[in-house]
Parts: sequence; C-alpha cells; structure tokens
Amino acid sequence: MRAFHIAFAGAPAQLAEIETPRPEPGQIRLRIAACGLNFADLLMEKGTYQDTPEAPFTLGMEVAGTVDALGEGVTGLEPGQRVAVFGGQGGLAEFGCFEAARAVAIPETMSFTDAAAFQIAYGTSHLALSHRARLQPGEHLLVLGASGGVGLTAVEIGRIMGATVIACARGAEKLEAARAAGAHHLLDSETCDLRADVKALGGADVVYDPVGGPQFEAAFRACNPEARLLPIGFASGDVPQIKANHLLVKNLSVLGLYWGGYLKFNPQVIADSMKTLMRWHSEGRITPHISHALPLEDAGQAMQLLRDRKSTGKVVVTI
Repeated sequence: MRAFHIAFAGAPAQLAEIETPRPEPGQIRLRIAACGLNFADLLMEKGTYQDTPEAPFTLGMEVAGTVDALGEGVTGLEPGQRVAVFGGQGGLAEFGCFEAARAVAIPETMSFTDAAAFQIAYGTSHLALSHRARLQPGEHLLVLGASGGVGLTAVEIGRIMGATVIACARGAEKLEAARAAGAHHLLDSETCDLRADVKALGGADVVYDPVGGPQFEAAFRACNPEARLLPIGFASGDVPQIKANHLLVKNLSVLGLYWGGYLKFNPQVIADSMKTLMRWHSEGRITPHISHALPLEDAGQAMQLLRDRKSTGKVVVTI
C-alpha cells in the first residue's frame, strides 16, 4: 500500500510502498478515505513532538474511512461501517490499524473529509472552553491564531456558548474566515496593539492561545481579574514564560490542555464531548472549515501549506 512514511529517525517523510498492516487483537483495519493534518504532524516529522513514535512510522493523526477488517475480540463494529479515529499516527496511508475503542461512528450526513477534520480541532476547543475554562455566556473570549485549524473552531464554539468573541489573526483574508465563523470583533495581529485594543473592548475573561510568544504576553496583560488562560500550543515556536506574581495579583488561572491526554486518563470526557459536537454538526451549528483538500500523492505539499501558514482552518489529505 502507499503511505507517507518516515523510514528512520531524522529522515523526511516520503510517499512509499509499504506492507498493508493486519489488525492485532482489539484493533480494526480501516480503509482510509481522508486524513486531517495538524501542526503536531510537522513536529512529529522533526522528532520534537511529545508523542513522536519510534521510526519507522507513517504520519497522520486523525482519519476517517470504512472498517475493512476486525482484530480478535472486537465487538460493536463491523466491516463497511463508517468511522473516524484519532490514532496518533498512521493516517496518511491507504490502510491503517487502530484501537477499536477509539473509533467513533460518523453519520451518513457527514463526509469523510469533514470527519477527518473534526476530532482534534473541535475536540480541543470544546474541552478547553467547556471542561477546562468553564466559559460562561456573556464573557469575553479572546482567540489568538483565530484563522487556524483549532482557532476557527474556538471562535465557532465560543459563539455557540454565548461568549463575545474577539478574534486575532494576520491579514484581511484570515480575519474574514474568523468573521464568517462567528467572531464579534476582529484584530489584525500585524497592526493592532493587542493589549490596548482588547482592553478597549472590555478585556479578556478567557484567552485561547495556540500561538504563544509575544501574543500570549500581550493577551496576559489584557486579562480581567479571574480570567482563565488556555495555552493550547506554540505555533510561533516561542514558549512564553508566565509571571507567577501577576497571576497572584489579578487572580488569574493558566489551564493547560492536551486533548490526546484524556484518551489515556479519562476517555469518557472525550466521548461525552464528541456526542455534543456530533449533535451540533447534525444541527448545522458547526461546519469544519477546510481550506485545502489534496490527494495522498501531494501529501508533502499539504504539509508545506501548514509549514508556510498558508491555510485557514484545516488541510485534509484524501486517499
């Protein structure tokens, strides 16, 4: 089968012919139809992601497709069933074997492309805003990197939860994507004075930050008392240092969120979140924003779109 594969540690990912895997006990084999890309895929290729597997391995963390075969002991699923899976790796291939417990049935109304773009981006934002920050109606939500894969979902979900959403992104095209997702206020990261402009809008009660760096520091200073800050990632490459004395004085909370971690220590939280998100999708309240869908033979180009920050929302590879 074809796969976008890393042959050994430090090697760039390349399209290669590898052996079709067989499902082990407790696994399903999926005929993969689509794979959503994430910033973590770039880090995994470099070997700097916290859950980078040992080489050789195939990139691609979240997939959608049809069940092709069942491993020993698997119940509740059957060949031909449409599912989405967060596997953590192995998605940029024609087939992949994944833990059956991670498979989520997808409705006929949801395309494979949408399903592959759904779990991590929406799951991260929903858990961050509802489970961690306890976002309340009427609060001010500041979303940094608001045109990215997780940023746009935070804008959508914040709006659904009744918050006033302040979206910060770079350039008119990306801000338009945030506006279309439901943002009430738009700030251009290239030209705004983030601290002053957010404070002029009433300050931030919750900060959703997949960017890090100077933007986190400016947002930190724009927080209202008892605000909650959510460091989701560090796309800028700069991990900010938090001043604990400022947390004390303003009664601020910094709440980390690693969505994949819940699969290990509290998977029911993710299951409950997915039920809510699937319902919202069926009701037409959320729709994945996919700026690029490319075939498997162009997986390298798809990765480059993330690397160059030329996408809005999600990039999906179809297979």
